[in-house]
Amino acid sequence: MNLLAVERIKLFSTRSPWWCALITLALAIGFAAIVAGATPSDAQLTLPATQFGGSQFGIAVVMVLAALAVTTEYRFNTIRTTFQAVPHRSPALVAKAIVVALVALVIGEIAAFGALGLGMLMRPNDGLGLHTTQDWMNVAGLGPVFAISAVLAVALGVLIRHSAGAIALLLIYYLAVEELVQLIPKVGHTIHEWLPFNVANKFLRGTVAGDVDGPAPSDSPLSPGWALAYFAGIAIVFLLVALGVAKKRDA
Repeated sequence: MNLLAVERIKLFSTRSPWWCALITLALAIGFAAIVAGATPSDAQLTLPATQFGGSQFGIAVVMVLAALAVTTEYRFNTIRTTFQAVPHRSPALVAKAIVVALVALVIGEIAAFGALGLGMLMRPNDGLGLHTTQDWMNVAGLGPVFAISAVLAVALGVLIRHSAGAIALLLIYYLAVEELVQLIPKVGHTIHEWLPFNVANKFLRGTVAGDVDGPAPSDSPLSPGWALAYFAGIAIVFLLVALGVAKKRDA
């Protein structure tokens, strides 16, 4: 518990988490307002449309927050003090991952329900609400996806240690690589089915048929529940690798 308290204090002693949180909320809730305002009066605003900003862009900002939580310590050499206080290193890094994940979870839930609430306020006659299990996963599921994405970013931050490199790699992969993989002849589609953020999208959106608002539904063969477990498993594997590397090299 002491390690968790220390990591919480360190995280919120800088401005970047506050700015990242505000930007995430602005993207999620702001996009919901834009989509609600742009939807014609004779059309119906859908629940996935209200979540577009959070599920597409909010994840990227949360990963930046998580990466900075680690790489900033390497940049200013405060990580040396941390490792002197906790020589085994792993407990300190795990505590950091837990704290960042919890913060990301809270941000995700506020963003998702804030976006939904604003959509319902602006379009009260469109029947928006949490009517099905999939509706709940689409909204309440954003927090867990944010949390797992944050753990993945913390692991990458430990491995790379440089803010610019870690953030660039995270954003390039998240925003471009998974889509570009589909262009690989013959095997591109098969590989894409198992890429982490495509699988996470399966948890959030499930199996949607027909025309939908927002990004295309995931082509992952997993069920939503197993999709979340798979995504979490990838993050845990990366974190374990990062812990092993951190033990062996100089701070």
